[in-house]
Amino acid sequence: MEVFKFGGASVKDAKGVRNFLSVLQSLEVKDVLIVISAMGKMTNAFENIVRNFFKSKDKALKNLEDAKLFHLRILEDLEFSKADQIYTEIDTIFSELEAFMSVNNSTDYDYVYDQIVGHGEFLSTRICSAFLRLNSFDHQWLDVRKCIKTNSDFRRARVNWEATDKLIKDNVAIEGITITQGFLGSDNFGRTTTLGREGSDYSAGIFAYCLDVKEVSIFKDVPGVLNADPREFDRTRLIERMSYKEAIEMAFYGASVIHPKTLQPLQRKDIPLKVRSFLDPRLTGTLIHNGEDIVPRMPCFIVKKEQILISISDREFHFVMEEDISDIFGLLHQFKMKVNLIQNSALNFSVCVENNFNNFSALLKALEPKYKVKYNEGLTLYTIRHFAERDIRGIELNREVLLKQRSREAVQVIVK
Repeated sequence: MEVFKFGGASVKDAKGVRNFLSVLQSLEVKDVLIVISAMGKMTNAFENIVRNFFKSKDKALKNLEDAKLFHLRILEDLEFSKADQIYTEIDTIFSELEAFMSVNNSTDYDYVYDQIVGHGEFLSTRICSAFLRLNSFDHQWLDVRKCIKTNSDFRRARVNWEATDKLIKDNVAIEGITITQGFLGSDNFGRTTTLGREGSDYSAGIFAYCLDVKEVSIFKDVPGVLNADPREFDRTRLIERMSYKEAIEMAFYGASVIHPKTLQPLQRKDIPLKVRSFLDPRLTGTLIHNGEDIVPRMPCFIVKKEQILISISDREFHFVMEEDISDIFGLLHQFKMKVNLIQNSALNFSVCVENNFNNFSALLKALEPKYKVKYNEGLTLYTIRHFAERDIRGIELNREVLLKQRSREAVQVIVK
């Protein structure tokens, strides 16, 4: 058995859905579980619905109608008959969303986020499944919430591996083709949870681990893992093979091609991962396995934008001691700040973070009674693995460097 994962870019429109079927046909798949993300930028669209839900419900309902029209246009482009059951399925999903928005009285943003945003995956998998059915392509559709059980830490839920392993083995057929959703799970109360932004790769890793599959393939709009983001760099090169360790390091630093949590369950069972192009699935792509760190060896560039660099010092000019650092990290955890770089000196503790949960103002309010805090927003963090000095100079050219940190294998530079 294998696991395939298709991201939102691969099924962003009717052409993508047709290509999805073409990929499955060209590869002559037999026994495979397929994880699919929300279509195109629909996760962003549903996030906007959540934001407006707390500001203007009328706007949120208008956004919801726009999302429905987007999916209905795809059905029209795919030439479904108006009598096809897919129209009823789509209506049901949006009716459930409207009902939730009308009766919900929770002010917990993260809870509401998970109950709304996850519908993007149900819409995409229903449409892809219906198109396969329309073309007599035999398969099963599976609600992932029956399989992946988590705690109730909404927007970054942790997997209950023991319960999940049993449920996956009980619910997933090891023969034939199954389509399910990425990114989602459910807690002990049956409420929808999400595994973190871009968590569909992780979903594929969870299924692969529990099913002991032969191989995982993640289909992207690039030919494999590149040594840099082609949207940021003019010249990029394909990495043919890399080790689990190297891929985990790159994911940790923020390489968007692989979700950071995806690789650990695969490494535990030595399950190879291929990153392949959905535009040309016959290409070799990149193989991630238990082997050499990186082949061919080359510098790898990772870019993270919209970073915040915080400098924290004691108000009485005392040293920043271990108990201070423990206190600061407790607050960073409390306000769900993603930490990407740390630097400590006698009088200052500097940390580069991402404000993914819009909690930065609350963090400042908690820090300022005890510490003197300075910060810069809107920064860019460059990480270079396997660097040469010329690579660092190229990044620093015509930019203001606020902080630089280097080790044997990586250098990180924060710039304005």
